[in-house]
Amino acid sequence: MDEVLTFLKDNPVFYLATVEGDIPKVRPFGFVMNFEGKLYFGTSNQKPVFRQLKANPNFEISTTSKTNEWIRLKGKAVFNSTRQTKQAALDTMPMLKNMYSVDDSIFELFYIEDGEATFNDMKGTSRTVKL
Repeated sequence: MDEVLTFLKDNPVFYLATVEGDIPKVRPFGFVMNFEGKLYFGTSNQKPVFRQLKANPNFEISTTSKTNEWIRLKGKAVFNSTRQTKQAALDTMPMLKNMYSVDDSIFELFYIEDGEATFNDMKGTSRTVKL
């Protein structure tokens, strides 16, 4: 998991894909943290991505590094929006405090379950790790 977390933090704009019905939906994300040994992401429950993940928890993330390596991370979203996870998120990325607090009702955090990350490069090398 540390390798995946490092890759995402080193490339801080990554793209999270969901589906709505049979239509793919992709949007940029920038928050990721390790909390209690799980890879967490955050969003607002006012956004379509929240509703999409609640309806179908399968998602995929992808991003590319400056050296043209990329990651494809897939798994299932499990929501865990406790005061403790919210505080950890706000400590990890203080700028989130401009949008959320530990007491608000819209800040949602989810971790990846059954995660699998595939690292690729332009030479065709591919390596998969389980989270």
